[in-house]
Order: sequence, then C-alpha cells, then structure tokens
Amino acid sequence: MASKKGEARHYIKLQSTESAYFYTTEKNRNNTKDRIQRKKYDPTLRKNVIFKEEKL
Repeated sequence: MASKKGEARHYIKLQSTESAYFYTTEKNRNNTKDRIQRKKYDPTLRKNVIFKEEKL
C-alpha cells in the first residue's frame, strides 16, 4: 500500500453512486490530480453505473 514518501502510485476506492458496491484500483497521482469518475459494471444492480473516487 504505497507507503514510501513521494510515491506516485496510490490505491483508491471507486464507490458506486447507486449501491454499496466498490472497486479498488491504483492511480498515478502525478498524472491524475483530480478525482476519478468511471462508468463501470455494478454486479449488484446488473447494469453500468457511475463510480466515483472515495478515500480508502
């Protein structure tokens, strides 16, 4: 889990906007400073929904 100071890659959590389901992934903070929003598949709802970046 990105423990070294100054590391570019950090683990993030992508939380579904419509259910409690989430994905975990890595993000390079040097290249992507803003929070991520992705449209991904939510298996609890069985449809594509927007996932927003949350604190891990």
